[in-house]
Amino acid sequence: MKAWNATTTIAAAPDVIWAILTDAARYPEWDPYAERIEGQIAPGAKLVIYTKVAPGRAFPVTVTEFLPGKRMVWASGMPFGLFKGERSFTLAAQADGPVAFTLREEFSGLLLGMIAPSLPDMTEPFQQFVTGLKAHAESRQEQAVRAL
Repeated sequence: MKAWNATTTIAAAPDVIWAILTDAARYPEWDPYAERIEGQIAPGAKLVIYTKVAPGRAFPVTVTEFLPGKRMVWASGMPFGLFKGERSFTLAAQADGPVAFTLREEFSGLLLGMIAPSLPDMTEPFQQFVTGLKAHAESRQEQAVRAL
């Protein structure tokens, strides 16, 4: 197995963060590595992801887990478990208010040994993702509070 993850604490309500994570068209506004996402992020949906990590390459994924305000998983891979990738987005509300957010991508399968050397290092893109999400969610939370 090969995996990357990044975690941050976000001072925003889980529903604010969830609304951002499920708005496919707006990812490029806050995720510096996102080119675009085609499709609607919903349970069982098929998406096509385009990133600056691999310009011009399409990554088809399926939303395999969708627990609003808590957890979402996008999965892709080859038949028979030869190679599989799963990206999870996990929100954990803390007793004192902020939300612990974790982005994780895990690769596995029989062909992982052959494919792993060609996988890009996702450390920086993942850190930029959680940083961008935090800033965007906290800004949106502040706007919502001011509107009250």
